[in-house]
Amino acid sequence: MSCSGSGRCAACKHLRRRCPSDCIFAPYFPASDPRRFAYVHRIYGASNVAKILQGLPVSVRGAAAESLYKEAFYRVMDPVYGVVGMITVLHQQICASQCQLARVNADIAVAAAAAGNGATPAMFLPEQNGSHSSSYYDVSTWLK
Repeated sequence: MSCSGSGRCAACKHLRRRCPSDCIFAPYFPASDPRRFAYVHRIYGASNVAKILQGLPVSVRGAAAESLYKEAFYRVMDPVYGVVGMITVLHQQICASQCQLARVNADIAVAAAAAGNGATPAMFLPEQNGSHSSSYYDVSTWLK
């Protein structure tokens, strides 16, 4: 992708240099989103990012640039934990939701038993399609 016809890419603007026609950054760091390169440059450095992108096949460079951006963004937002901090928060939310689901299913089972219609908690659980292990609904394994 040529930068010279449409101006400089975000990387070349940030680095205050002329954008060559074969700029490695241009397809992945467009001028319309300058913060994207600023985060990546702050964490990894332009030279290292260029080496990483040049060492990859063209077909996966876009995904690599996106991954570098996400990692850098979360590292800037949370310098101690980075993206792992966000993963931990999301994991805790999943665990809390699973515990809430178990409580609701238990309440349903108690209400069904009191009504005498013979419903079991398993009737209200989502079907397992092979994507979860057999311990998925075992509450004791959720908090490990």
